[in-house]
Amino acid sequence: MKVSIMKSTDTHHYIPVLLVTLILSVTNVGCNLWCYSCVSSEPGCTVDAVNWWIHSAITCPRSDDKCVKIIDKKGSDLMITRDCLSNIISFRRDIPADRFEGCRPAATQPKLAVYVENSVNELDLKKDFFSETTYCFCEFDEWCNHSMKMQSNYVIVITIALFCAFISTKLLT
Repeated sequence: MKVSIMKSTDTHHYIPVLLVTLILSVTNVGCNLWCYSCVSSEPGCTVDAVNWWIHSAITCPRSDDKCVKIIDKKGSDLMITRDCLSNIISFRRDIPADRFEGCRPAATQPKLAVYVENSVNELDLKKDFFSETTYCFCEFDEWCNHSMKMQSNYVIVITIALFCAFISTKLLT
């Protein structure tokens, strides 16, 4: 019993399919959240707006990130900080637990620096220099486009490549 194996000498139509498969399997498409990152002591970063000619938007590193605007008040003085939540979470201890869309006051810290004797007032160990701190979280407004990281799935890419190869062989024969 003879087994005949079908051999095709015309393989140039497989090259585009292989190139597309290689590109899709290597690339990692990122759709991240864009936020402004500035402090009100910098020019162009005010209470109501950010001058986008001076401060460009940054991409937040985590997929579940939010844009944050922190408003610190002491009398008539304001200090505005804008950044991604994942960038400020490591050094701000008063972030509220409720991080949904909107503004809310900072969390209280009754046990911060309880056993510390400090004679240098500028260190502000108890973090009580500002009389009122408000956190505003956003993820759906302008520059608050929430999305997730999309990675190419190898099984889907290979299936599409095989389907394209099958279609191209059928069309050329």
